[in-house]
Amino acid sequence: MNQINQMNQTNQIDQINQKRAVLVTGASGGIGRAISLAFAAAGWFVGIHYHRNKLAAEDTLSQVVAAGGTGTLYEADIRVQRDVQQMVEVSCNLAPAPSVFVCNAGIGESRLLLRQPPEDWADVIATNLTGTFHCLRAMAPPLLARGGGSIVVIGSYAGFHGAMGQAAYAASKAGLTGLVHTAAQEWGAGNIRVNLLLPGWQQTRLSEGSIPAGDSWNDHALGRPPSREEMAKTVLHLAQLRDVSGQVWNCDSRNL
Repeated sequence: MNQINQMNQTNQIDQINQKRAVLVTGASGGIGRAISLAFAAAGWFVGIHYHRNKLAAEDTLSQVVAAGGTGTLYEADIRVQRDVQQMVEVSCNLAPAPSVFVCNAGIGESRLLLRQPPEDWADVIATNLTGTFHCLRAMAPPLLARGGGSIVVIGSYAGFHGAMGQAAYAASKAGLTGLVHTAAQEWGAGNIRVNLLLPGWQQTRLSEGSIPAGDSWNDHALGRPPSREEMAKTVLHLAQLRDVSGQVWNCDSRNL
């Protein structure tokens, strides 16, 4: 019986090692949860990052398991370089180590430009832009050491065209475009693909109060926003493309 148990344990370890792994930041709800579930349904091991809302992250993990995947939780404040570094190091010391990272964590602040408190501006920039900078700097070395991998950064249409009352958010997302293009050029020789994905309007906590209502989709060719499930599947697809990097993927039917 001991030999049988040892064989079963060995088989389980082998199955885990053969899995592919992804780490998704901001996976406690909304877009991050949908992306986590898309990877889980494809059989990936999912690292679920959160900052404050552990209960929501645990709910994401439960849904990941129900979808056929496996995963674990990571708590980190992406505004703090040390937190991000520790999270990535821990994830890369597990088997399987992530071959894909999805930088989704972000916050919003709805204030007109002339009423924007400097401290709120600084917090949005520190989270959305500088936080992603910390993530990229931590994620690239282990991927380079393993011969490559994929990083998908979640951007926003607001980063290209702005949005009323969204100066800090739009500026932070605009900065991601230059960051992604630069990282793609610097790390391409190491076979790291870095792409920016625009998820379109998604009904999340961040979009409350600003998302168009009713039939206000005249600027969309299809007259509707993209579904969350299709957006998440697009992230999964983009992450696995071997010959695409430095690109902006628009999941919407609205032109940039």
